Amino acid sequence: MATSRILLLPGWQNSGPGHWQTLWEAQWGDLRVEQHDWQHPLRGDWTTRLEEVVQQQDGPVWLAAHSLGCHLVAAWAAVSRNTHRVQHALLAAPPDVGQPDLPPQLHRWTVPVLGQLPFAATLVASSNDPFCSLDAAEKLARHWGAAFHPIGPCGHINAESGLGAWPQGRALLLGSPPGSTLRVCANPLAGGEPSGPAEPVPRVPGLDA
Repeated sequence: MATSRILLLPGWQNSGPGHWQTLWEAQWGDLRVEQHDWQHPLRGDWTTRLEEVVQQQDGPVWLAAHSLGCHLVAAWAAVSRNTHRVQHALLAAPPDVGQPDLPPQLHRWTVPVLGQLPFAATLVASSNDPFCSLDAAEKLARHWGAAFHPIGPCGHINAESGLGAWPQGRALLLGSPPGSTLRVCANPLAGGEPSGPAEPVPRVPGLDA
């Protein structure tokens, strides 16, 4: 029987303790795509590694990307012959790689891949992300053909955002119940509180055992 997997795609420097991707890995057994070099990311190397991991799976995959990992999804989708295996992609807090103060370690990413993704995707953006404005995030969503989902002042949607295991993000990835309204994150930096009750995290047969 084919096994469905969520693949975790961290950004530059990986996702550390307290990050929702790390918590998903621990709580749900999702698979982190480990890159050979987290400090000096080369787009070609990262793309090749993602392709290797996708090919190793024997069933459909969901992609949960954060920050530079979102641009990895676009770069991989432009060259892979395995995009049909992706059920949905969550693109959380993609940075604006065209900004002039981009760290020099990311120079291989300064020209983003902007083609429409061949699978369903949702781009989640914060109104006070220091690495990407809402306008820039919405433009990326349009280029990639992704649903645009702003969630208020949540920083870079990382460990410092107070998300915990971010069940709302998992619900967006797997599909929230029809007619539901997902709350925004509770962000201690912004003094925000959730706007409503948390929705139950949906389950996919064969994915969440």
